[in-house]
Amino acid sequence: MALTKEDILNAIAEMPVMELVELIEAAEEKFNVSAAAAVAVAGPAAGGDAAAAEEKTEFDVVMTSFGGNKVAVIKAVRGATGLGLKEAKEVVESAPKAIKEGVSKD
Repeated sequence: MALTKEDILNAIAEMPVMELVELIEAAEEKFNVSAAAAVAVAGPAAGGDAAAAEEKTEFDVVMTSFGGNKVAVIKAVRGATGLGLKEAKEVVESAPKAIKEGVSKD
């Protein structure tokens, strides 16, 4: 019996992030494609609100869960925030939590 699209999507949804990254890399190699997001180029709609067409420049970094590799996540949080080991561990264990707020796109 062949797998359905729903079966594949459910299997991907249950994967840890690192396994998903490896899957994407394997698919890129096998099919000689790139998983880069497609960029749509379109002007604002006629009569559209100019504010709605503006690009968002500040973002909030929110960690929803730390997955199976808590140590690597703590290291990443320390690097991104400059927190000490104890503080970064507390932030990771208190997920979901905002790690940084108002971060610029660059």
